[in-house]
Amino acid sequence: MPRILMERSGEMEVFARVVQDGGFSAAARNLDITPSAVSKLIARLETRLGTRLLVRTTRALTLTQEGEAYHHAALRILQELNEADQEAAGGAVRGRLRINTTIPFGTMFVAPAMPGFVARNPDLIVDLSFTDGIVDLVAENTDVAIRMGNLPDSGLIARKLGQSRRVVCASPDYLARRGSPETPADLAYHDCLTFNFRRARPSWPFRDHDRDIAQPVKGSIVVNNGETMKQMALAGAGIARVGLFHVADEIEAGRLMPLLEDYNPADLELVHAVYVGGGPLPHRVRAFIEHMVVTLADQPLLNGTT
Repeated sequence: MPRILMERSGEMEVFARVVQDGGFSAAARNLDITPSAVSKLIARLETRLGTRLLVRTTRALTLTQEGEAYHHAALRILQELNEADQEAAGGAVRGRLRINTTIPFGTMFVAPAMPGFVARNPDLIVDLSFTDGIVDLVAENTDVAIRMGNLPDSGLIARKLGQSRRVVCASPDYLARRGSPETPADLAYHDCLTFNFRRARPSWPFRDHDRDIAQPVKGSIVVNNGETMKQMALAGAGIARVGLFHVADEIEAGRLMPLLEDYNPADLELVHAVYVGGGPLPHRVRAFIEHMVVTLADQPLLNGTT
């Protein structure tokens, strides 16, 4: 039987904290130990694993390829250990829960789910913030965020809540004035509504049989949130490309018309709840995520097939 290494979880926690805080001294302060103790623990971990996990310079600390892999695994294992401890110890859902999400998703799904959640957790204060910008969870003191689209590689822990296909659409008024695009290339002659996010794509993806198309788009209006884009499309300002969940009611009522469906690449907009890893997950965060998982399970617009 292999020797049991009792210090493994402690080494993992120190390592995860160093990565989260960006340095040995910051991690030492938060862990209430000395920087030399942090350095010794990391050195012992690297010796035991037989590989370098971190590269330190005078200006920065970066993960090696092995460090990246170990970091992801360590976060998962620490989370499972915390969950086991909390399940055994129990705990009340109380305090202030700070939630950030996009305006469309928050308006359509989070806000309606809150009365039932609060009713079951009367000792909890829910602090909601709706914005389509990406917030820094640590800097903004946010417990959990719901984010749309593919997630960048980071130290955040993610729980998938659903997925929605995207749709290109415009109002009947706009189409009466400008005509309907028949192919993706026709979009070059139309006003397309785009986002001003740094992560926003300068082109829209389409698929023609087995060929992928990245069609450049441009227009007179750029916006910073999905709700404004929907309102601009309804007002006839241009063609939008958004998650279907956001405009399904408008399409069903005929206020918006889906376009270029024969070229739809069937790409999915993923929905995740994300939170900072490396430490115990508060009961209030766990309770909220589980509540949203149950609430959204029966939403056909979030299963990616509607």
